Amino acid sequence: MIQSSELILNPDGSIYHLHLRPEHLAETIITVGDPDRVGQVSKHFDQLEYTFNKREFVTHTGYIGNKRLSVISTGIGPDNIDIVFNEVDALFNIDLNTRQPKSALTSLQFVRIGTSGSLQTDIPVDSFLLSSHAISWDNLFSFYEIPASEQTQGLEKSLAQAVPSLPVHGRIFEAPGDLEEHFDNSYFRGITLTCPGFYAPQGRQLRLPSRIKEIHFEQLQAAKLEAYRITNMEMETAAIYGMAQMLGHQALSCNAILANRPLGQFSSNPGKTVEQLIEQVLDRLVSS
Repeated sequence: MIQSSELILNPDGSIYHLHLRPEHLAETIITVGDPDRVGQVSKHFDQLEYTFNKREFVTHTGYIGNKRLSVISTGIGPDNIDIVFNEVDALFNIDLNTRQPKSALTSLQFVRIGTSGSLQTDIPVDSFLLSSHAISWDNLFSFYEIPASEQTQGLEKSLAQAVPSLPVHGRIFEAPGDLEEHFDNSYFRGITLTCPGFYAPQGRQLRLPSRIKEIHFEQLQAAKLEAYRITNMEMETAAIYGMAQMLGHQALSCNAILANRPLGQFSSNPGKTVEQLIEQVLDRLVSS
């Protein structure tokens, strides 16, 4: 039995941080970083079944046609992904009454709709990118026992050799599952670099220097990891892929490219770009 200090439930039987019970969630879950973006997604639902917000975690569940979907805001960063994925998985795969893992496990679908900055000059602002892989530049997976595939181990070694001056040598995760097959070739694809912060970890300098800035984007642009290249930076994808892989779920990160870092450009209408990505992702989830 899982002790109450490990699996914390609220007085109403809901899971601790998310304040949800199993019946509140669909098996297809869209994650967004910004709590305000939950409503941007759910406004497209034909029927809204359940809404709740607790801290930065906002949840809407409803239907488009016969397709039941949930949207959850994670907040920014890998630490929040750790909370969301453990608690969502517990709602489906742990009996909250007996505090025992279920014998028959449910595999969920997670789709991230997020924003990102391009590291390649040919991936323009306002385009869309699917993360085929993700590099974890944070320390989340130092605390988990997680096996690496032969391919990802090779990619990690290649990354360390290609950019030896990186402050950290991250774990690489493949997109778990086949959700990418629902999207056509109009989307860019590549390796996403997941960072533990927005400023120095992504090479931005205001009043404090960044060690990433010293590397220069050219080194990251030129790094070839087998047939793949590093295409973009953000703050959640590797945590999503790693947690989904360990827990037996499918996941895909869909990125609205709002900045081109080498060119120093930012979208003139980021809201429009995000809205277009939301509409396209929902269309593919419902039609698949």
